[in-house]
Amino acid sequence: MRTPSRARTALLFGGLAAATTLTTAAPCSAQNFEFPQVPSMFRDGICGASIRTWAETSPEWPGRAIVNVKSLPIVGVGPGEWSFAPLCETGITVAWRNMNTGAVGEYRETVVSGIYGSIQYARFQDTGPGHIEVSIFTDTANIPQRGSFEVPSQAAAPAPRPTPPEGLAPGLEPAPDPEDIG
Repeated sequence: MRTPSRARTALLFGGLAAATTLTTAAPCSAQNFEFPQVPSMFRDGICGASIRTWAETSPEWPGRAIVNVKSLPIVGVGPGEWSFAPLCETGITVAWRNMNTGAVGEYRETVVSGIYGSIQYARFQDTGPGHIEVSIFTDTANIPQRGSFEVPSQAAAPAPRPTPPEGLAPGLEPAPDPEDIG
């Protein structure tokens, strides 16, 4: 038995409307804070690249931030058969200080990079709420950089839900009047 074309159309548009509603229901409140790039040399060859670092904060993670590190594509030569497409590494440190509470910490990672750059490294840091100052440097020759960002103190209160009309269960709409249906 074949489904009538109107029913197929209704199912298609109904499914699209439901998917749109589900994917656009909650706005994102996270903020990104990009820091200056750190030009650095890398080990295991004569390699160099810039390293991007940034922090993400959100009221959904009060007192915490995600610190991200990613190397841009390297330039240089390395040992072995593929000397013009080397894999090189360096250790990077993102040291932070909460200027409101005095809390300190650091995020250390070994970044392995090639001619296409590196993967993104990320980790939550329990900074506490307030103004955070960061220093970014590597364990090889580099030009250290500084930056800062704000960490929110608490999650925003959710918006109140409207109360349904009397006699209806939450989430139900009143049925249309049969006389209005043409």
